[in-house]
Amino acid sequence: MLYEGRLGAELSVDKQAAVVLAMAWGLAARSPHSLIYLPLRTARPADSANQERLLDLVLLHHRLAFPVSRWKQVRARLGPGRPHGVRLPSQAFRQRPDVDQRRWTHQGFCDHLRWDIAADTLFLVGSREAFELEADPVRALAEDCPGHLAESPDAHCCAEINLGRMRMGYPDRRRPWAELHIEYCRHHR
Repeated sequence: MLYEGRLGAELSVDKQAAVVLAMAWGLAARSPHSLIYLPLRTARPADSANQERLLDLVLLHHRLAFPVSRWKQVRARLGPGRPHGVRLPSQAFRQRPDVDQRRWTHQGFCDHLRWDIAADTLFLVGSREAFELEADPVRALAEDCPGHLAESPDAHCCAEINLGRMRMGYPDRRRPWAELHIEYCRHHR
């Protein structure tokens, strides 16, 4: 489930949802012609007072230049859809040196994930580089968190995905969130 909480965007995933998210993330990174839509508004947080804004998630390459303002009309025409498979290589994400991970903080770096909200949907938009720079925490949710929680059942297992450009340690004022917090839980409540 994905919702807009008081601290920003919060996504809660179980084992199956973590795998789906990691595969969708890999597809978004590798397919500049795909719009990946994950309908997530059907669940509500466990400790909810029904005040959170529930959201769907769309991952897309910036090259599509999709106007998010048109999303409501596009989603209305989607219909029930049909399942189909996508084959990703065994190494869906390129291994990156630590220097690549650190360079996103440099002033001239432009490959950041951008975000927007339209029609109760969170859009994450970026280049292959932007998705790959944030891929390791998403991959770790699917691959590492189940084992970590088996060893330490009360542990907090999450990924914090940087959204937008940070200026001097603070997010862009026009986009107040600095990250998407994805929490791994054993079972959705």
